[in-house]
Amino acid sequence: MKVADILRVKGGTLFTAAPDMSLAEALGVMAERDIGSLVVMEFGELVGMLTFREVIAAVVKNGGNVGTQIVRSVMDDHPLTCTPETEIDEVRRMMLGRHARYMPVMDGKNLMGVISFYDVAKAVVDAQDFENRMLKAYIRDWPVGAEDAAEPKL
Repeated sequence: MKVADILRVKGGTLFTAAPDMSLAEALGVMAERDIGSLVVMEFGELVGMLTFREVIAAVVKNGGNVGTQIVRSVMDDHPLTCTPETEIDEVRRMMLGRHARYMPVMDGKNLMGVISFYDVAKAVVDAQDFENRMLKAYIRDWPVGAEDAAEPKL
């Protein structure tokens, strides 16, 4: 399974922020949309990711306040990315290695979407459920008399 398979199911809705947007405004978008990340875009290019992890660290560093900080001062300016052709197993390893919960999907310089660790886990569970159903159907349709051939004679 590839990242493109997740994007096909998930859809292409993207929520973005500008690097000079106030952190308070970005948090408002995240709260309103019930999302854990914003892709930070400047001049049509990905320049960072803002996730609740960066926000929490910035608020704690600022004495518990958002203050007048801007997104650029808080964002991850080197986010982990993948392509639509990246295998899901590789994405899992990458996300686990960097403790990343969100990953922009890039096709060259074009942002195709963002996948979350939840999206990856759901895709894996769905694939395993499908495989289990197929195996159970195969076992249910076992040919008559095959039980005798499969059991050793004593």
